[in-house]
Amino acid sequence: MEKESSGLIIGISIGVVIGVLLAIAAFFCFRRYHRRRPQIGNSSSRRAATVPIRANGVDTCTVLSDSSIGTESPKSIQNGMSFWLGSVRKSNVVSASGILEYSYKDLQRATYNFTTLIGQGAYGPVYKAQMSTGETVAVKVLATDSKQGEKEFQTEVMLLGRLHHRNLVNLVGYCAEKGQHMLIYVYMSRGSLASHLYDEKLEPLRWELRVQIALDVARGLEYLHDGAVPPVVHRDIKSSNILLDQSMSARVADFGLSREEMVSKHVSNIRGTFGYLDPEYISTRSFTKKSDVYSFGVLLFELIAGKNPLQGLIEYIELAAMTTDGKGGWEEIADSRLDGKYDLQELNDVAALAYKCVNRAPKKRPSMRDTVQVLSRILKSRHERKRHKRSLSATAEEITINVEQLDHRSPISGHRRVESIDSTADSYEV
Repeated sequence: MEKESSGLIIGISIGVVIGVLLAIAAFFCFRRYHRRRPQIGNSSSRRAATVPIRANGVDTCTVLSDSSIGTESPKSIQNGMSFWLGSVRKSNVVSASGILEYSYKDLQRATYNFTTLIGQGAYGPVYKAQMSTGETVAVKVLATDSKQGEKEFQTEVMLLGRLHHRNLVNLVGYCAEKGQHMLIYVYMSRGSLASHLYDEKLEPLRWELRVQIALDVARGLEYLHDGAVPPVVHRDIKSSNILLDQSMSARVADFGLSREEMVSKHVSNIRGTFGYLDPEYISTRSFTKKSDVYSFGVLLFELIAGKNPLQGLIEYIELAAMTTDGKGGWEEIADSRLDGKYDLQELNDVAALAYKCVNRAPKKRPSMRDTVQVLSRILKSRHERKRHKRSLSATAEEITINVEQLDHRSPISGHRRVESIDSTADSYEV
């Protein structure tokens, strides 16, 4: 009996100990679940976009490609977004706008304490950052003397975060710590359009590529004007704000950094780059979509002539226009680096469109939608001409082959005919 009672006591004791351990384990699991639950809720709404930015000389440029990620489970987010999240610490969160927020320490480490300067733009310096994932990004540090407060900066991030197009630079992340406001983009190795137009070390852009770049820019601006809600006026279209990706597709940069212009149509001081500025905007301090159209027209002439607008491009155009009818004769302003390798009709068509865009009267300028249609027709006509040329070439080649075949056959048949005559003659002799 004593042995049985002692065994029962030992069994009960072991059971109690196991029960206590299980209760403690369950308690800690319960606490851990509740701590992680808010993080899971935030992660499920995470989305991001890839971007490219590049600096050219003193002008800072930006370019991005579209990429968005919808609602996913925490596990899929961890796997699918390792590209961006590999360098993000636990202190990083996703804001209400869905744009990833980086910590100051992460960016400080990635830029080697902000010593990797790659450009100085109108809104502050840009640094090259090497993230722990091995990816290269660009960090734009906005000027600290700006009167923009925390609320205004968050509003700007939300405005930038909602704009997505294949020909725009899309925002990836931001940082708002230690009194600093920073915007994060992907580094773009191809550089700006300006560098390809004016850098003697780079190969000159072919005419066909220049027209394609013009169409890419027009599509980006058309989206800002007619696709964004509310519409956005860029206000600083210039060749250094056009970046080229690996496939040489063009993307419009810095379309949101004017800040005030995204929420108000009127500003007290002139903003933009002289040489590209709409005369109407300079006189009235009021900018519209047609102000962007004017700047785009200047950019078109810049692509045609390879001449910097800051060096009197418009005056040069006005002189050339005196000897033309507005539709033809523009070949005299063609970039010498093209070495005459362009389609004359195509060049005149692009120049005629550019001349309409820089019309002094804003109402007489086309819309960006109109310019997209015109440039698309020009490229379509080019492709049709090439197709027709290939067709004619194939036909000519086929005719040549047939003629050669006939030439090869003729001596044989002639030889046979001579043989038959000879044989006939022999028969008469016999």
